[in-house]
Amino acid sequence: MTERELFDAYNKDVYRTCYYMLRNAQDAEDLCHDVFVTVFRQDWRNVGHIRAWIMRITMNHCLNLLRRNQTQREKQSQVEWLHEQTAAAVKSVDTVVLERAAAAEWEHLLRQLPDKLMSVITLRYIGELSISEIAETLNIPVGTVKSRIHKALKIMRKKLERHNRYEVKGEEQYGTP
Repeated sequence: MTERELFDAYNKDVYRTCYYMLRNAQDAEDLCHDVFVTVFRQDWRNVGHIRAWIMRITMNHCLNLLRRNQTQREKQSQVEWLHEQTAAAVKSVDTVVLERAAAAEWEHLLRQLPDKLMSVITLRYIGELSISEIAETLNIPVGTVKSRIHKALKIMRKKLERHNRYEVKGEEQYGTP
């Protein structure tokens, strides 16, 4: 495999992961470039699980940048990027509004997670990596990945339930059915 073939095979996964971790298109593009510079400077031809190795480098770059620039998280909306990437399928206005609301709520919950939890959720549900690939990517045990996913989903579920209870109380208070 040539460097070009390696880049073509993994650049979309790397960019997508960077974008979801950083929520900024320009930073994601810059970091994607940095990841491949790092990869090509290493002996990548002798790596056994190349995808997991590249994703580990990607996550390390992302987490390092997040640590340096905590305020960068709020810059870009994941929702905007998702809608730009969505195929030009015709949808009703109601469907689009509901999808945007759900995506905005998901993004809000994801942003509130600590970096360690956000990284496993991002890799699992956005990067679509398996539990073992996440463990290899982050260089942590499989059990730790499972517990972090469980903890992150539990936190998000509690916040969502709290939010929904608040909305229902507010509707009852103002007489909305």
